[in-house]
Amino acid sequence: MSKLNASFSIKEWSENDRPREKLIAKGKNVLTDAELVAILIGSGNREESAVGLSKRILASVNHEINALGKLSLKQLMSFKGIGEAKAITIVAGLELGRRRKDESVSKVSKITSSRDAFHLFQPIIGDLEHEEFWVLFLNNANDVIRKKQISVGGKTGTLVDARIVFKLALEYGATSLIIGHNHPSGSLRPSQSDKNLTQKLKAAGSTLDIKLLDHIVVTEDRYFSFADELIL
Repeated sequence: MSKLNASFSIKEWSENDRPREKLIAKGKNVLTDAELVAILIGSGNREESAVGLSKRILASVNHEINALGKLSLKQLMSFKGIGEAKAITIVAGLELGRRRKDESVSKVSKITSSRDAFHLFQPIIGDLEHEEFWVLFLNNANDVIRKKQISVGGKTGTLVDARIVFKLALEYGATSLIIGHNHPSGSLRPSQSDKNLTQKLKAAGSTLDIKLLDHIVVTEDRYFSFADELIL
């Protein structure tokens, strides 16, 4: 059994093929996704190396890093060789990557188009398995004063109280706002309830002289803009 273990140990590989040594010698950009995950987990199991195990984990999500980031600890631990500690390391590593992306796009402070709004919403709600409703509160110059979660729902919807939205708008001194929510299904088509909510908030805002500029429906990598589609 010790011979079998050794044959699958990264320590027995050529130095050029070991992920850690490869990163040191050639830089992080030359490593494959599987090699990067292998560095996180450190070792495989009796039948496969850390890289082999990482390849199998990635294959289970069609080699999509975003999909890997959605796996729960329990799902990761279903792979032989992945215990709680390794699963936590994978989750933590991917969460840091997500926050890094969020930090870079959060520097957008002025909204000039629906794409700007999408870039603010997507890192927050784009890959969630449940719906959340968020609002960007803006000033006269279309600078973002605050972004705020309003409600959390299930896989198919979330309830929104217009009174909370405009109470916050008045507190922040906002003159306009952009609302956004995600569709975990990946569909960009707004539902009738999405349309009804948009009109309700638009009407409520007009009485307070707070303009609703757009409603953005967000998925992992795409968005639907009510303003762009002229249905606001």
